[in-house]
Amino acid sequence: MTTTTPSKLERILAAGHFAVTSECGPPRSADPEVVAHKAQMLADFVDAINVTDNQTAVVRQCSLASCIRIKQLGLEPVLQMVTRDRNRIALQSDLLGAASFGIHNVLCLTGDHQSFGDHPNAANVFDLDSTQLIQTVKMMRDECKLLSGFEMKDCPKMFIGAAENPFADPFEIRVSRLAKKVAAGAQFIQTQCIYNMEKFKKWMQGVVDRGLDGKVAVLAGLTPMKSVGMAKYMKSRVPGMDVPDDIIKRLAGVPKDKVAEEGIKICVEQIQELKEVKGVRGFHIMAIEWEEKVPEIVKAAGLYPRPQV
Repeated sequence: MTTTTPSKLERILAAGHFAVTSECGPPRSADPEVVAHKAQMLADFVDAINVTDNQTAVVRQCSLASCIRIKQLGLEPVLQMVTRDRNRIALQSDLLGAASFGIHNVLCLTGDHQSFGDHPNAANVFDLDSTQLIQTVKMMRDECKLLSGFEMKDCPKMFIGAAENPFADPFEIRVSRLAKKVAAGAQFIQTQCIYNMEKFKKWMQGVVDRGLDGKVAVLAGLTPMKSVGMAKYMKSRVPGMDVPDDIIKRLAGVPKDKVAEEGIKICVEQIQELKEVKGVRGFHIMAIEWEEKVPEIVKAAGLYPRPQV
């Protein structure tokens, strides 16, 4: 069996530091520089960089190739992998390919339904769901076996992540959903972006009450608001999103040329508040096509410089 140094993200969390991750969306082209440019903007300010996998079911440069590019820059990628587009053969194959390039963080996702994207008539796959993918990665890592039962000589060393939405209905089952993913093998969780702080704290209390905070690292998701229109859109049009009216009123209460600045200020305030919430182990900052603001947010939140491990 292969022994490999744990990923930087895993080491940061094991050392007891708040982890900071961010993400970059690959381009809708073969341009090799887009991901490299975004990653270099984030480089000194985060511990790992997620690469989205055809997010919103829109065709983009593939996550695996983009993660390889980030790895070759000497940075730490997180491979996002959705089950919408691949069967178990392709999923396992991509995991082995990622591990061969030293990519050791994987975020297991189901993926948005293809009807939301630019190819609504595409056939979906969903051979596995996200929890089954977590189990598959764990078996490949710990037992050195494929789902077929084939025994490998070299195991892919993976730090296994999953996503969770504390705000989706019914709220009462959200902690149990997390518990299921943890039982399957999830080691870190990146949450949906948080605006309703009280509801998130209630969810985290349930996580702590079940002892899950000792079994999985919860990274609180944050997305800074660029505009009042963005806030209203996320509130009314994005499923599973909970944007309180107070956030919209606050953004609407400042001059138009100050709204983006106010959105960043709100994000920083949220991080400061979330630092005090038991069970929160880090932050996942999703500045969608606004990656250049991540360094400002990380600095203002007192999360810079990043610890060396």
